[in-house]
Amino acid sequence: MKEENVGSQDSDFLKERIKQRPLNRKKLLRRTLITAMMAVLFGLIACLTFLVLEPVISNRLYPEEEVEIREFMVPDEVIEEEILPEDMIVDETQMQAENPEAEAVVMDDSHIVEIVTKQLEKQRAGTDEYMSMNSAMLGIAREARKAMVMVSGVRSDIDGFNNAHDTVNQTSGTIIFDNGIEYHILVHTDAIENAETIMVTFIDGKQYQAGIRRKNRDTGLTILAVSKLMLSEETRDQIKVMELGNSSTVNIIGTPIIAIGRIVGNVESICYGYITSTTGSMSLADASYKLITSDIYGSISAEGIFVNLQGQVVGIIDNSYNSDDIENITSAVGISELGPLIRSMCNNSEKAYLGIYGTDVPAEVHEEQGVPLGAYVREAEMDSPAMSAGIQSGDVIVKIEDEEISGFKDYINALFKNKPEQSVLMTVMRQAPEGYREIELEVVLGHSE
Repeated sequence: MKEENVGSQDSDFLKERIKQRPLNRKKLLRRTLITAMMAVLFGLIACLTFLVLEPVISNRLYPEEEVEIREFMVPDEVIEEEILPEDMIVDETQMQAENPEAEAVVMDDSHIVEIVTKQLEKQRAGTDEYMSMNSAMLGIAREARKAMVMVSGVRSDIDGFNNAHDTVNQTSGTIIFDNGIEYHILVHTDAIENAETIMVTFIDGKQYQAGIRRKNRDTGLTILAVSKLMLSEETRDQIKVMELGNSSTVNIIGTPIIAIGRIVGNVESICYGYITSTTGSMSLADASYKLITSDIYGSISAEGIFVNLQGQVVGIIDNSYNSDDIENITSAVGISELGPLIRSMCNNSEKAYLGIYGTDVPAEVHEEQGVPLGAYVREAEMDSPAMSAGIQSGDVIVKIEDEEISGFKDYINALFKNKPEQSVLMTVMRQAPEGYREIELEVVLGHSE
């Protein structure tokens, strides 16, 4: 028992506890600051040493060639002296020395000022004249637009899903006549073909229903009629009837023209230009219409009218007769040639039919070859009254009843004076071995479709 107690005491005596030394924060902070300062100092010394020694070491290792530094030089300018007004005066002695026969021209400052003032006045006058002309043409166009309408042909259709819908085709029309109870409107037939309802929108935006008065198959034109009683007083006050001009004038080429209607695809368009040619023609049975071309670029399907500076319509726009190389040039059918047809359509009278394609006899052909003046027959339609009466190609029509015929236009006008199924006496000149001989033919006129 005693021995166990002694061992226990010895082990207690030998036990030790190791304690950590307390951290001296002030001493640690001081050493950190000293280290940082020494690092900065070393870095500064290193930078200074590099800056001092680097050029010396570089020059020895990589010696540079000497380069001449040049200054940026502006090229010498050639300065021309300004010509002053007094310099424009020609010295009398110098002028006579250069041209002894020339008379001396002496100008003082007042003359120079006068010349410059006149030139400035001319320029201002030219600008004012241009602006005035442009304003005048715009006024003519706006006045003419009062006679323009938008025509809508409405047709009911059923689609593939058995749904009903309306198909609407639109075109430009022109109020061409007022017979006291109706306004007659000239339009192209295509837009209203097979339409169940035809609506006309006037300049004030009001819309009224129209009916077909007369169609012409050859020209593709239709006359619509709108009752004046249907129109409000406000609409009647704002619209106008277009006055017909003259497209047969000799000097019409080169004159200004205004195109109004659906010229560039839109229904309401106004374009300015000049008439460039009137040599083309549209030859139909018993008709020959002058084609007027302009320098106005438009849609292939352009429709509307040509208006002159007097505010008169001189052509009905129709580009379907253009050749391929001018398909976008706006052209029109001359109103003078269409006049008789429009008159008969407005009067709802049927045009007589003979079936002749013809032309005028040129004056030089008449003088040199002895061809009589009249309506020259180029061709007679098959199964036409002309062919049935014995009229042949090469014949020259010189008289219908008692009316003298000196050209194809006279023939057309005479035909309009007669009615279908009427019998007329025609005098033609036919070529024979000894020259032209006179033949009288009885012709029964037919119905024009």
